[in-house]
Amino acid sequence: MKYQGLNVEQVKKSRATHGFNILTPPQKESVLHQFLGKFGDPIIQILMVALVLSVGVSVYQYVTTDQGISVLFEPLGIFVAIMLATVVGFVFELSANKKFEILNQVNDEETVKVIRDDNVTLVQRRDIVVGDIVIIETGDEVPADGVLLDAYSLQVNESDLTGEPMARKTVDENEFNNEATYPSNWLMRGSKVVDGHGVMCVERVGDATEWGKVYKGSQIDNNIKTPLNIQLDKLGQVICYASYIIAAVILVTRLMMYFIHIDAVSDGIEWIKFAQYALNTLMIAVTIIVVAVPEGLPMSVTLSLALSMRRMLITNNLVRKMHACETMGATTVICTDKTGTLTRNQMSVNDILLYCGFNDIIKESISVNTTAFLDFTDNEKIKVIGNPTEGALLLWLYNQGVNYYDYRADMTMLYQVPFSTKYKFMATVVDSKTFNKPMFYVKGAPEIILAHCNKIATADGVVDIEKYRQDIENQLAAYNNKAMRTLALAYKEADSNEQSFDSKTDNLIAENLIFVAAFAIADPIRTDVAESIESCLNAGIDVKIVTGDTPGTAIEIGRQLGLWRDTDQKDFNHISGKDFEALSDEEAKRRIPLIKIMSRARPMDKERLVRLQQSVGEVVAVTGDGTNDAPALKAAQVGLSMGDGTTVAKEASDITILDNSFKSIARAVMWGRSLYRNIQRFILFQMTINVAACLVVMLGALLGTDAVLTVTQMLWVNLIMDTFAALALASLPPSESVMKEKPRAKDAHILTKPMISSICTVGVLFVLIMLGFVQYFKHVEVNSLAEFSIADYLVNFFNFNIEDAVSYTKYEHTLTFTIFVFLQFWNLFNAKAFYSGKSAFCNADRTFGGFELALIIILVGQFVIVSFGGEMFNVEPLQWRDWLICLVGTSPILLIGEIIRLFKKERV
Repeated sequence: MKYQGLNVEQVKKSRATHGFNILTPPQKESVLHQFLGKFGDPIIQILMVALVLSVGVSVYQYVTTDQGISVLFEPLGIFVAIMLATVVGFVFELSANKKFEILNQVNDEETVKVIRDDNVTLVQRRDIVVGDIVIIETGDEVPADGVLLDAYSLQVNESDLTGEPMARKTVDENEFNNEATYPSNWLMRGSKVVDGHGVMCVERVGDATEWGKVYKGSQIDNNIKTPLNIQLDKLGQVICYASYIIAAVILVTRLMMYFIHIDAVSDGIEWIKFAQYALNTLMIAVTIIVVAVPEGLPMSVTLSLALSMRRMLITNNLVRKMHACETMGATTVICTDKTGTLTRNQMSVNDILLYCGFNDIIKESISVNTTAFLDFTDNEKIKVIGNPTEGALLLWLYNQGVNYYDYRADMTMLYQVPFSTKYKFMATVVDSKTFNKPMFYVKGAPEIILAHCNKIATADGVVDIEKYRQDIENQLAAYNNKAMRTLALAYKEADSNEQSFDSKTDNLIAENLIFVAAFAIADPIRTDVAESIESCLNAGIDVKIVTGDTPGTAIEIGRQLGLWRDTDQKDFNHISGKDFEALSDEEAKRRIPLIKIMSRARPMDKERLVRLQQSVGEVVAVTGDGTNDAPALKAAQVGLSMGDGTTVAKEASDITILDNSFKSIARAVMWGRSLYRNIQRFILFQMTINVAACLVVMLGALLGTDAVLTVTQMLWVNLIMDTFAALALASLPPSESVMKEKPRAKDAHILTKPMISSICTVGVLFVLIMLGFVQYFKHVEVNSLAEFSIADYLVNFFNFNIEDAVSYTKYEHTLTFTIFVFLQFWNLFNAKAFYSGKSAFCNADRTFGGFELALIIILVGQFVIVSFGGEMFNVEPLQWRDWLICLVGTSPILLIGEIIRLFKKERV
């Protein structure tokens, strides 16, 4: 035997030095750690501070008043809000990850043929060690990195690592491809042998392999904040500052009022009363801070993201991390792999040069002169076993209604010479059942085949090839300019007396052949990719192709997709991985905006490209299916892997595209932008409530009235009602119109100028309405709104009494509470229509959905609370006519909004 291999002791020593041939799995976060991570949300942290303050206020009220246990409802409600917001997000992500683990199972127990102790044996892949001599054959997956010792017609699919579906491997230095990403005599773990066979010596195992390095790089923690988190941080700061300012105003104003009042009625200060007054003022200020915090916001954002996760799964987007739903909408750059993402990763016939028509010569030649097979297990996706280029011919034949196996099964093969670098073609001699004579079929590089042909098969029969030769060469040149692979077919009738090999030189005799056809073969673009990329470009998203394939192939794919224009220049708009590596970070940042295509990109080239773009403020999404894409997938704000991609790629991603369609990626952008718009609508809705509530509490404190809204009533408005409002807005369908807009700036505030204007205007309007009713009920005893007088309302609006707190009846309190809720109810319609430029009733003829259901729940909930809430909510049942008056009387809020939308188009 030529190779002896390692003995038992050498194997043990090598394993002790270099370890097992396994990839160290990433350390899984414990379930508890994943749950605690949800408390890092900025609004959740504000809520936790509010919870502490609320507990302090409740304890004070419990000690100093006779309100009893009801004072605990506020901190209890905030606690429930925190738990719901964190638990819902945690449960949805946990469920998605379980689906992902099933999708992404790995098997390290496959066996490999190894020479040890001068004997060929089967060893599990994990037990391969450095120094092992491994035999590789067609169909095998290379188990580790190593150097070729021997190779015969060896072709390897390296698409998972370099993007190249076919890399020729050899030990002959004269045939090395100097443009290849990795040396021609180097094999890497995870690549697949598609043709030929060879022997390799293992030099790297496990984490030390290229696959292992990429896998390790894909586990580097990406601490870049998502755009939504950044914007919620800013919103949290605004809420904090606003609440502190209002609290300070109350504190200073009430103290000033106290001293002014003391000066007016007496000559001295009773310090005990002052201490009580000051403490009460402090508690009111703290209450303002608590009221200002939107308890329902974290829950609503979580619900919106969770619902989007579920709905996106229906559209073949398996979202593992909730933030990815929204971040896709903020994406400014998509860096996409080529093989398997833009293309099908299955070679197929793109064009054919044929002069003789589709005849039995072509059928038999393709069927028998090949080493490839077709796997028909899945009729929807027929798989090629063996050389993908040869498989493309079999697939083409199958699409013409011919099953290659019908020819191959009954054929007697006399001899066969596989493709080799020596001949540049493959030859097979068969005893043909079709022609009842031996036939010599040849397939290979067209320029080689043409050199051996003196005739050509045409519709008029077999004729001299010379007058066709130039036309054939021109067409082949056109194919090459489009980066297509080409194969030519030729044949001759085999003479049983003719020697097939020269006995002196042992060379194959293949002269006087008849040219049949030439095939242009390429990895075809997925049918929906061009349209989806155009949609992304129209949405202001820059799309870059980043591939390990050759420059010619990458640029041609870009041209077919409309990314590469005739005006683009290879030296400016294209760069290779090696050239990109040679640039400094500052040089690369200046160059990146011009780059449309990066070819021969290695894994860390892709990752560096992503990080440099992020450093200048871009929000980057990366798509890919190969192990070489994993570091970039991990580094990106959103990583999108393909459903049939490698384990490493899927592990590094945030979203897995189950149908492998780029259209699903464009759809995810639309979902993300629509989701962000719905979150803005909810913030508009809830912040209007909070502004109104804060101002009502502040004015109540300054005017000496009872609390306009009790703690439990605010809890209903701020938590339960807002949750259903969030569901209503989150259930709104995505709008394709968002794809006509440009991406929002990464540092943009989630509160836009139109939103702030609306919040302040509507919030103050609500306060004035509520203040009017408070003043009215202070001075006029009301048993029903049917007795309401607009004249008395206006007269008493300015009849302030700040010396003594004036109470009003429970029925009046119930009316005030119900009016406030119905103001928010109608304002929910305005929030729904915000930024749409359409009526709130647009698409009202669609089927009954989540928005309508949420509205019904809010109405029913308010009726139940008022009718049965009693002492807990400080309410009593209303008369039916008062319900009707409250509902109809507050509806002008919607009417005014509709009129404004009719004459004014909102700007983002």
